Amino acid sequence: MVFFKIGNIGRTYQHMQRYRQIITVLFKYGFGDMIDALKIEHYLEIGLQMISRKRREKIETLSRAVRARMVLEELGPTFLKMGQILSTRPDLLPVEFMRELSKLQDDVPSFPYSEVGATIEKELQKPVEQIFSSFSEQPLAAASIGQVHQAKLLDGTSVAVKVQRPGIQRTIEVDLEIMLHLAGLMERHLEGWDIQRPTRVVEEFAHTLEKELDYTLEASHMERFARQFDDEPAVYVPQIYRQATTSRVLTMEYIHGIKVSAIERLEGEGLDRKIIARQGLALIMKQIFVHGFFHADPHPGNVFVLPDNVLCYIDFGMMGRLDLETRERFADLIMSIVQRNEREAVDALLRLTLTEEEPDYPPLERDVAEFMDQHCYRPLKEVDLGALLHNLLEVATRHRLGIPPDLFLMIKALSTVEGLGRGLDPDLDVIEQATPFIKRIQLNRINPRRVRKDVVHSGADLFHLLKDIPREVRAILKMARQGKVKMEFEHRGLEPMLASHDRISNRLSFAIVLASLVIGSGLIVLSGIPPKWHEIPIIGLAGFLFAGFMGFWLLISIIRSGRM
Repeated sequence: MVFFKIGNIGRTYQHMQRYRQIITVLFKYGFGDMIDALKIEHYLEIGLQMISRKRREKIETLSRAVRARMVLEELGPTFLKMGQILSTRPDLLPVEFMRELSKLQDDVPSFPYSEVGATIEKELQKPVEQIFSSFSEQPLAAASIGQVHQAKLLDGTSVAVKVQRPGIQRTIEVDLEIMLHLAGLMERHLEGWDIQRPTRVVEEFAHTLEKELDYTLEASHMERFARQFDDEPAVYVPQIYRQATTSRVLTMEYIHGIKVSAIERLEGEGLDRKIIARQGLALIMKQIFVHGFFHADPHPGNVFVLPDNVLCYIDFGMMGRLDLETRERFADLIMSIVQRNEREAVDALLRLTLTEEEPDYPPLERDVAEFMDQHCYRPLKEVDLGALLHNLLEVATRHRLGIPPDLFLMIKALSTVEGLGRGLDPDLDVIEQATPFIKRIQLNRINPRRVRKDVVHSGADLFHLLKDIPREVRAILKMARQGKVKMEFEHRGLEPMLASHDRISNRLSFAIVLASLVIGSGLIVLSGIPPKWHEIPIIGLAGFLFAGFMGFWLLISIIRSGRM
C-alpha cells in the first residue's frame, strides 16, 4: 500500500465527502470542542448543530472514553483498527480510554460471494474451480479487512480461506490521509500534543495496517510459530498452503476443534480442563520468556482445543516480540514483586519503562509500596497476575513512565490467557507456573557462555567507539570552521496566543468592512441614485441586505465559539 503524507489542507478536498462525514460524527458524539480547537468547523454544513440537540445532550452524559469508542465504531474499518491498536498503547492513552477501546469488535456485514470469487481469481490467476473442489459461499466469519470461507482443495483437504475485502486498501488510504491531516492540526493547535506527536502515531499505524493487509506476512508468522513449537506435543499450528496464498488471499488448514471457552463441550468430549489450563499457561510463558515471539491476541475465538488436550492457535495477524534484555528486566520486576522488595521493584520498573525526565522517586516508591500492599500480602495462588500487572501499568502511567508497546501486548496476552485458564481451572496457580520460567531467564545471565559472549560484544563495541572518536571530532571541527554548526531555539506555547490574535484581528477587519458597507449603503439610499425599487435605490438596498447577512454570520460565529 502506498501511503502519502499530506502537507496542507488543500489535498484533502479530493476526499471532501469523507472528511465532512468524519467531522460530522465527531460533532454528533460531543467533540465540538475539538472541532473548534482544530478550526475545522467550516467543513460542517450550516445549521448542523441545530439538529438532534436532545440526542447530543443525551450522548454528552456518557464519558469521553465511551463516546470516543462510539465515534470509532461508526467511522468504519480504518478507525476501528486504529482504536484496537491504540487500546494496546499505554504510552499514548489514559487507562480508562484503553479499557474502553479494548471493547471494539469487528462487527461488519459480509461482502457477496461474487466479489470473493473475483478476488481469488485475480490473485491466484486461476478460476476458483481449478484451485478448490468445493467452496462455501456463506462465510464462517466477517471482519473489517476480510472474511473467512470454508473450502476443500482438489485433493480433498479441508481448508479455511481468508479473502480481503474489495476496495479496502483504497478506503484505508483515504482515511489515513485525513487522519494524518487531523493529527497535524492537533500538533499545531492542541496544547501538549506536539510532545505526543500524533502524526508519528498515524504514520506508525499506517505501517502496522500495511503489514496487516499483507496476508503473506501472517503466513510467515504461522510458520515461525510452528518451528518454535516443532517438538512440543501440547500445541498445534495449522498448515499454510502457499500455492493458494497471496497478499490478499490466505489459505490454511481448517481446524475441527472446540473453542477453549466452550467448557460444556470440552467436558462432553472427555477433555481435561485442568490440563488444558496448565498447558495454555505454560505455552504463553514459553512464548514470552523462551522465544520472545508470542501470539498477542489469544482471545477465546483464536484458541481451539483438539483431541488429547492439544491447543491450537489461529489468526496470527497480531504478534508481539520481546528482546532478551526486556525479558530479563520483566523477570526482575516480577521476582521483586513476589519477594515484596519495594526498592528493587521501583528500580526494575524504571529500567523497564521509558521516560523523558527523571521521575520523583519518593512518591513513585510510595505508590509501588501501596500497590504491593494491595496485591502481594496474600497466598501466591490467590494473586491475580493480570490485575496486578494492569494496576502496575496505572502506577507507571501516573508517573509518566512510558510502556513499550510490545511489553503492553505481552501483559495483555498474559492477562487474557490467565483469564481463560482460571475459567477452566479456578485453582490455577499462575505465580507457581511462572516462577520456573522467570528463574531460568535470571540464571541464564550468569551462564559462563553468556557472560563470555557479552564481554566479547562489549569489547568489540568499545573498540569501534574508540576507533571512531577521532574521525567524529574532525568532522565536528570541520563543520565549525565552515560555519555549518548551528544552534536553534524553539518557542513553545505561543500558538494559542497567536491564534487568538488572528481571530481578533479577523473579526475587527470584518466589523470595519461591515460598518463601511452600512455607511456606504446609507449614503447611496439618501442620494437617491437609480435604479430604484419603491423609490429606494436598489444598490443601497442590496448593500443593506448583504450587510445584514454578514452581521448575522459574524454573530453566529461568535455564539458558536462560546465567547460572547
